[in-house]
Amino acid sequence: MTRPFSFKYFKTSPEIIRLAVLLYVRFPLSLRNVEDLLHERGIEVSHETVRYWWNRFGPMFAAEKRRKRVEQLHAFSKWKRHVDEVFVKVNGKRHYLWRAVDQEGEVLEAVVTKCRNKDAAIKFLKKLIKRHGCAEEIVTDRFASYKAALRQLGAMEKQKTGRWLNNRVENSHLPFRRRERAMQRFRRMRSLQKFASVHSSVYNHFNQERSLANRDTFKRTRTAALAEWRELGVA
Repeated sequence: MTRPFSFKYFKTSPEIIRLAVLLYVRFPLSLRNVEDLLHERGIEVSHETVRYWWNRFGPMFAAEKRRKRVEQLHAFSKWKRHVDEVFVKVNGKRHYLWRAVDQEGEVLEAVVTKCRNKDAAIKFLKKLIKRHGCAEEIVTDRFASYKAALRQLGAMEKQKTGRWLNNRVENSHLPFRRRERAMQRFRRMRSLQKFASVHSSVYNHFNQERSLANRDTFKRTRTAALAEWRELGVA
C-alpha cells in the first residue's frame, strides 16, 4: 500500500507524478513522448525523471489498486478463469508471460518465467489460487502442461478447453503487446515482471468496457476512475 509520506522530499507535486506515471503505463508512449506531453502542459522534466518516477511509484500505485480490487472482486471472480501464456523477448532471449483473467476480462495475475513447462504452469497456478482462490472453471488451450499441472493440483475436473473458448484472455494480451512495442522490448526479466504487474493493475482500473455501456454511464465511470487515481497516496 502507498504510504502518505511517499512523496516526501520530492519537489515536484504528487499530481504531476501521478500524471506522468499514468501516461507512461496506460498509453503506448515512450519516456520521451511523456516528456514532450508534459512540456506541452508547461511541466519541464526529463525522460530520465519520468523513468525514476515510474520505477519508484508505479509498483506502489499498482499494489494499492490491486489490494482494493481483490477485496471488491474476490467472490465475483471465482466463477471462471481464463489462462494463457505469450512469448516475450527479454534481451534477445525468449521468456514467457503467463496471464489469468476472469470472465469479465479483469487481469488477475501475471507471472514471467524462463521456461514453458509443467513446473512453470504449476508455479503460476499456485500463485493464482493462493491469491484469488480456485475457480469453478479454468479455461485453457490444449497445451499439455496445463493438464499435468491441474492434475497435480487436484483441479483437473475444472479444466475446460475448446476452440474460441479462450478468446477472453487472448484479447487481453493486446494492450500489453502495444506497450511492449512502444518500449522496444525489455532488457531484464525483473523489469518485465514489474511492468506486467503495474500495467495489469492500471489496465483493470481504467477498463470501463465502453462497448457494453451507454455514453452517460461510460462518462460517469471514467470520471470516477480518474478521480480515484488522483487520490492514490493521499493520507
